[in-house]
Amino acid sequence: MKSYETLINGKAVSSESTFEVKNPATGEVIGLAPNSTASEVEEAIATAKQAQKTWAAKPDQERKDILMQVAKVLEDNTPYLAEWITKEQGKPMSGPGSMFEMQACVGWTQVPASLDLPVETVFEDETRKDEMYRKPIGVVGAIAPWNWPLMIAIWQIIPALRAGNTVVVKPSEYTPIGTLEMVRLMNTVLPAGVLNSVSGDGKVGAQLVESKDVDKIMFTGSTSTGRRIIEASRGNMARLTLECGGNDPAIILPGTDVASKAGDLFWGAFLNMGQTCACAKRLYVHEDDFDATVAALNAVADQSPMGNGMEEGNVLGPIQNKMQYDKVVNLVEDAKANGATILRGGSPMEGNGYFYPITLISDVDNGVRIVDEEQFGPVLPIVKYKTVEEAIVKANDSETGLGASVWGDDLDQASQVAAQIVAGTVWINQHGAIHPMVPFGGVKDSGYGVEFGVEGLKAVTQPQVISVKKAAVTA
Repeated sequence: MKSYETLINGKAVSSESTFEVKNPATGEVIGLAPNSTASEVEEAIATAKQAQKTWAAKPDQERKDILMQVAKVLEDNTPYLAEWITKEQGKPMSGPGSMFEMQACVGWTQVPASLDLPVETVFEDETRKDEMYRKPIGVVGAIAPWNWPLMIAIWQIIPALRAGNTVVVKPSEYTPIGTLEMVRLMNTVLPAGVLNSVSGDGKVGAQLVESKDVDKIMFTGSTSTGRRIIEASRGNMARLTLECGGNDPAIILPGTDVASKAGDLFWGAFLNMGQTCACAKRLYVHEDDFDATVAALNAVADQSPMGNGMEEGNVLGPIQNKMQYDKVVNLVEDAKANGATILRGGSPMEGNGYFYPITLISDVDNGVRIVDEEQFGPVLPIVKYKTVEEAIVKANDSETGLGASVWGDDLDQASQVAAQIVAGTVWINQHGAIHPMVPFGGVKDSGYGVEFGVEGLKAVTQPQVISVKKAAVTA
């Protein structure tokens, strides 16, 4: 069984201790990933710190050109890395799966590489001129999740490098190999020490967060882990960008032609088997439109094969790990015990792997766990409402606020409703439609800070104002 390696200062590092990585569709061991030691983590951070000043001193255009070379490396290695995504994470090669993720990796490299942060004159009069410069923060610790392991790592890595920072990335212990391999390939064109990788469990991540030589942490994951990161960063005052998931509501306005929007609605809820922070996770439907909505979703589900993602034709895969699988099972069983009606699915599938069918649930409401908690799986509770005002109140009845969506034929009405939803992004007639130029981030317990576009690039810099007193004009 092959053991994979981390990369520090451009060189492969083999750790004495490894752990097994399994395919969630089959249960087979597909490789051994390293457990980075405390000294290896320290070395990665020290290497990044040493390389940062040289990297930041490069002409801006040179850094942009190097990152465009990185994009080409990712593009050239898309089939190889996509296979790792499928084998490790489970999302299929077909449909909006691992090839889709790799296309996003390329795009989210090219766009930040093309952006500029020019010097901004923030104030000027006859007596003074004040200019704002954007400076690198230093060393960025990037902690990536298991649901979109390569794409989200790229979201963290590329803007940080573009701004002149260096990076130490730690992939999830559930999906480490693809990310480690991606970092290895990126280092064929990056200067040594600019991008380093470590691997292991939460202890490795904690060492990154607590290090006084790490200047910013970028994290995507659970709210509970996000809170621990906030606590742990007290000692080093590291800047934070935290994307801590959500329990996104979707409201279908009364009388909406749901059939014409069924495909977008289905994938808005079930992209990556619902294992996406900004998936629609609770659906509010007017009581008169309930049957039509269920029929529309069922029609799409019937045409969406589920199975091993390496087998051609499957567009839905397994839940990534047993912990998450057990959570989904538990939430559905709790809903049943509280009087829910299972419209589709609702029981684990037989055979190997963590497969759970597309599940639609009715006769539930706010106050039931399947509605109140982020299920992060292929389950969608459908809640009936009588008035739009009621739907808005229920949509906002959550401790999280990452995304939300409003669906309707009247765009003016949909926009008016969207403005009343408390979320970082509210989509209309789409859900989870992120874009590399559009800022993305949450409110409430979904975290803070934004990624993507110019605002995301600013988030990996620190502002410096240079204020000049003008010479007095003599007569």
